[in-house]
Amino acid sequence: DRDLLRLLAERDLLPRIFPAAAGGSHDGDVSALELCVLREGLAQGCTKAETALALQGLGAYPILQSGGAEMVARWIPVVARGEAVAAFALTEPGAGSDAAALALRAERDGEGWRLSGEKKWISNAPQADVYSVFARTTESAGARGVSAFVVEGTADGLSGERLHLVAPHAIGSLIFDGVYVGPGDLLGELDDGFKVAMRTLDLFRPSVGAFAVGMAQAALDAALAHGAEREAFGKELRSFQAISQELANMATSIEAARLLVYSAAARYDRGERVTSQSAMAKLFATETAQRVIDAAIQIHGAKALERGHLLEELYREVRATRIYEGTSEIQREIITRELYRQ
Repeated sequence: DRDLLRLLAERDLLPRIFPAAAGGSHDGDVSALELCVLREGLAQGCTKAETALALQGLGAYPILQSGGAEMVARWIPVVARGEAVAAFALTEPGAGSDAAALALRAERDGEGWRLSGEKKWISNAPQADVYSVFARTTESAGARGVSAFVVEGTADGLSGERLHLVAPHAIGSLIFDGVYVGPGDLLGELDDGFKVAMRTLDLFRPSVGAFAVGMAQAALDAALAHGAEREAFGKELRSFQAISQELANMATSIEAARLLVYSAAARYDRGERVTSQSAMAKLFATETAQRVIDAAIQIHGAKALERGHLLEELYREVRATRIYEGTSEIQREIITRELYRQ
């Protein structure tokens, strides 16, 4: 939604996630903690605005963190102003959680490369103006044979189509039919694309939990209001023990999730290794949000299932958070792996 992006830019929300030196409005580097505050606050009021802001950051940060000065100057200011749409193109039909299984090929062509293959379930595709694309440059090398490139949305040989999911987001597939990228389009070093991706994801992962916490808080607020207003059997819903205990459980779970999220973000900002903490935060916050929103719907009854109701929208919105940027199952694998490293 380009109009929404421009509005976020006018309110200085979108520029705030980019440093002023690169064309944004933030004094210095943007912290994970600030991303969490922004995303939680927006999620409580408008999930579409939250998603639009987060996807701009996710798509542009590989350029900001790993691109050359010319590339940064070309793209970051227009992305920060909402004049260009960015996208993070990692996932493929056969490579979701297993990023090392990427099949999009980057074959040498003179000083550059030709990209051939497919990306799928890419947010902002196929309408984005610029993509951070991850492709295989060395066969049989797993994650170490992947490189990152910048691809313009108007590049010859690039096409795509929109996909329609449960929540009405801009998401689609991309087909690369010999798309040419030059040496200046390489992000970071050759075969180091996985590091480029992880650098961005490590910054943004705690804030996925913040997005979930914001949605859960909105659901709890709605349930609290309904519990005080709705009467059944001659008394307010909140006076029933089953309802009051559910509300207490919802509030406690949200606060626990919030603490996990902000703790992981603060530790990231201090330069600590937060692989396990970020995984715990995303896992617990997204799973909690799913349960809280479901409980809020149960408290409301059929009313909450009507199209256009806040809880109906949140119910469709929250489901994807347990999948993107690492499924709940992958987060558990990461946590267990890190436990054995200690």
